[in-house]
Amino acid sequence: MTRLHLFDLDGTLMFGSAAPIEISRQLGLGAEIAELERAFGAREIGPQEFAVGVHTLWAELTPTHVRAAFDAAPWIEGIREVWQEIREGGDYCAVISLSPSFFVELLVEWGAHAAHGSVFPEVPFTRPVDVKGILTPEGKLEVADRLCARFGVSRSDCVVYGDSMTDAVLFAALPVSVAVNARPHVAALATHVYEGRDLREAYRLAGTLSPKAEAS
Repeated sequence: MTRLHLFDLDGTLMFGSAAPIEISRQLGLGAEIAELERAFGAREIGPQEFAVGVHTLWAELTPTHVRAAFDAAPWIEGIREVWQEIREGGDYCAVISLSPSFFVELLVEWGAHAAHGSVFPEVPFTRPVDVKGILTPEGKLEVADRLCARFGVSRSDCVVYGDSMTDAVLFAALPVSVAVNARPHVAALATHVYEGRDLREAYRLAGTLSPKAEAS
């Protein structure tokens, strides 16, 4: 059975941080992004409002800042190794994240077959952000379905790795889910739970699980 492994980025592949936080750190805007993150976490604003906020915040952003943020981010260990093993086994791996596409897509360099984020204008910004391109939790499932069609698999062939309520829709729709360093209310939704800093361990746990349909 060919499998499609779907990975969240913020808080999952990146330990204890998120792409907007790391990007803002490069611009010296730690306090400003902390307030936006707080409002988003408290559900005072949604993904689209958050995107408009960071677009405004990042008026001075350059590709150099983006690359520096990517290189300095606290990535979980073993990402390249897991994706190499997935490829060598004939399976597929992809990243689906609400974070900006110009950051998320850099993970293709590490071996992901695909990487999808919220669509932002090119950096440096000369255009406003189009909120129609900003991913939502429900939008993550739409991307997952498109990837299934692209790779010739079905939802029953998917494994999803995530940590937050933005992954809950995927956890509910896909048969095998791994909560990676997740909050308790999110971990309760998963078929397996991993705490640690090595993606290889989370991947091995997922490999021992059968889809819910088969388990029943």
